[in-house]
Amino acid sequence: MARRPTPPGTPETTGVGHVVDLVRAAVPPLHPAGLPFVAVPLAVAVVGGKNKWVRRAGLAAAGACAAFFRHPHRVPPNRPGVVVAPADGEVALVDTAVPPAELGLGDQPLPRVSIFLSVLDVHVQRVPVSGTVREVLHQPGQFLSADLPEASAANERNSMLIDTADGKQVVVVQIAGLIARRIVCDARVGDVLTIGDTYGLIRFGSRVDTYFPVGTELLVNPGQRTIGAETVLAVLG
Repeated sequence: MARRPTPPGTPETTGVGHVVDLVRAAVPPLHPAGLPFVAVPLAVAVVGGKNKWVRRAGLAAAGACAAFFRHPHRVPPNRPGVVVAPADGEVALVDTAVPPAELGLGDQPLPRVSIFLSVLDVHVQRVPVSGTVREVLHQPGQFLSADLPEASAANERNSMLIDTADGKQVVVVQIAGLIARRIVCDARVGDVLTIGDTYGLIRFGSRVDTYFPVGTELLVNPGQRTIGAETVLAVLG
């Protein structure tokens, strides 16, 4: 098995320590929001341990929740002007659309990329571009299937407007879906965010839209898979 390069001077691990390091590198950590969802079925498995069906069901549920709330380490590109994917998933739309009305950005359509997250995808959201948070607004709405085009306007959502250091504005919108009924956003107005950082999550199946300034060069196509914080969606003009 290939090993990840380590900086010069790093002590070499051997034996059990080496195995532990390999496991840590292969198994992503759990997002804190997922702890209750893993702890409860584990407790059920322990309490009902004498019944093999209860035990197996509890362990299976805990494993499924741990997989859903996984929070893998990501390394964003350092190329100036790039906007990375805010989520893992499949590109559902590459088009132009009016940004969420609650942000007050007008009715001019802007370039947009929509990413659909299935229940099997990593569900933490990443900051698509470095900058300062100007607005964070929650909008109640419906719970249509997130892969429908009308979900952007009709569904419950959380919109975040980011001002970049060079005066550009990027909008990222967390959208609830048919099963997703809980949007978590840890960012606050005034926060200075770094590209690739985790800022929230959606439970359990959802969509994330990113709106770009006019003149942005979009680099993805519908059907393409994205890796949050690493796939480059666009280059700001």
